[in-house]
Amino acid sequence: MIETELLKSVVALCKRRGFIFPGSEIYGGFANTYSYGPYGVELKRIIREAWWRTFVQNREDMVGLDGPILLHPRAWEASGHVEGFNDALIDCKNCKSRFRADHLIEASVGLEVEGFTVAQINQLIVDHALVCPKCGSKDWTDARYFNLMFSTRLSKTAQGENDVAYLRPETAQAIFLDFKNIVDTMRVTVPFGVAQIGKAFRNEITPGNFIFRVIEFEQMEIEYFIRSETWETVFEEWLASMKKWCSWIGLSENRLSCSEHPKDKLSHYSKRTVDIMYDFPFGRSELYGLAYRTDYDLSRHAEYSKSKLEYTDPQTREKYVPHVVEPTFGLDRTVLALLCDAYAEELLPNGEQRTVLRFKPHMAPVKVAVFPLMKKEPLIEKARPIFDALRQHWAVQYDDSGAIGKRYRRHDEIGTPLCVTVDFQTLEDDTVTLRHRDSMEQERVSIKALASRCLEVISARS
Repeated sequence: MIETELLKSVVALCKRRGFIFPGSEIYGGFANTYSYGPYGVELKRIIREAWWRTFVQNREDMVGLDGPILLHPRAWEASGHVEGFNDALIDCKNCKSRFRADHLIEASVGLEVEGFTVAQINQLIVDHALVCPKCGSKDWTDARYFNLMFSTRLSKTAQGENDVAYLRPETAQAIFLDFKNIVDTMRVTVPFGVAQIGKAFRNEITPGNFIFRVIEFEQMEIEYFIRSETWETVFEEWLASMKKWCSWIGLSENRLSCSEHPKDKLSHYSKRTVDIMYDFPFGRSELYGLAYRTDYDLSRHAEYSKSKLEYTDPQTREKYVPHVVEPTFGLDRTVLALLCDAYAEELLPNGEQRTVLRFKPHMAPVKVAVFPLMKKEPLIEKARPIFDALRQHWAVQYDDSGAIGKRYRRHDEIGTPLCVTVDFQTLEDDTVTLRHRDSMEQERVSIKALASRCLEVISARS
C-alpha cells in the first residue's frame, strides 16, 4: 500500500471497527481529541499491562507510582517548564492558520532552527519569503513564544500564593517530588527505578497526524536512579531493553531506527538523548525516548523546595543525589504504530479484497471469536458453553450475526487471531473448526483440546 494512503485507511478502519473515534463528534468534533472505542480501550489495556509486567513486575529493581495531574506550581518553575517549555508560533494574517515557526521554516527551506531567537526566526521568514502552506499568502504576524502548558485556576490558595496551576505536560516530575517518600518507605537501593503510567497535556500549536500528536496523551515513563559513574552502562542497557520491547509487541524491525540528539540540540536537563524512531505513514518520527537527565531534577527540586533529596548508601552511609536515566514510552504512539504495522490489504484467489490487522496474537484486542454456524438452537446451545469457558482466559467474543464469511472478515479487521465455528459436525463428534487469521487455514479440534490449542497460538511469540 502507498504510504500516503495507509494513514487514511487506518483512520477509517479505527472509526468503522470501534478502535478510535473523533472527540465530541456529535458537536462537529473538537480538534485533536479522540475517544478510544471498545477495541481501542482493550488494545491500550493490553499495552499498559504488558509494559507494567515487563518493566515493573518482572524486575526486582522497580516500583510504581501514580502521581497527581496537578502539582504545586513551583514544581514547574523548578523543572524549567514555566520558563523554557515554549515553542515559537506564527499566524498567517490572510487565512488565520497558525503554525509552529520552526516546523514551517524546516519544511520550507530545510533549516533546523532549534535554539534560534524569535528575532532570528522572523528574519529567516522575511529573507526566504515563506509562503503559507494553506493559502499561499506571505503576510505573517511576528513569531512569538507560546508556553505549551495548560493553565487553570485554583479556588483556594494560601495567602499570597499564586492561584495559577498547570496540567502536567509530562509525568516525570511527580516521581521526583515523591523520591524521598519512596526511599523512606520501600527500602530501595540504588540503582532502582520508579515507573508511572498516566495522562499528560500539551497545548500543541500544530497537533495532527491522527493520535500521533494530540493535546491529551498518555505516557509510560520510568525514572531510573543511579550513581553518576554508571550512567553510560545503564543507558545502553535501557536502550537494549526498549528495542527488545518493540520487537516483543510486534513492531517491524525494518521500520525502527535510533536517532541520537546532537549535543547542541539537547534539552537543558539532558547530557545524552536517543530517540527510537518509527517509520509512520507520514514519515520517520519519534516513538520513544531515552535521556540521561543527570541530577538536574532532584537538585532543582531540592533547591526550590528547600528539602534534602539525597540518598544514603546503606553500606557506606555516603550521602549523594542520584543521577537519572529516563526511558519514556508514548502509549498513544504505541497504539498508532501497532495499527500501522499490523494493517494489511490483500487480494484473495477468489478476487475478494481482504483487510486484516495482523497483530501478534498476544497483543490482539480480541483473542478468540466463537461462532455458531447458523442461528439455530442446537448450535447455539453447543456454542455458548465454549464461549463461556474460553472467556475465563482471554477476551473472547460471541458472534452469530450474518453469514459466516462476513463474520470472518469482520474479525480479520479487528485482528482476532482465532475463530471457532460450531457446526453440525460438532453435534456428532464434539469437534469444532478453528480458523487462523493470517493463513485462513482451518483445522478440526476437539472441544476438550480447544483451550490448550488456543493457548499455544496466542502465547506464540514468533
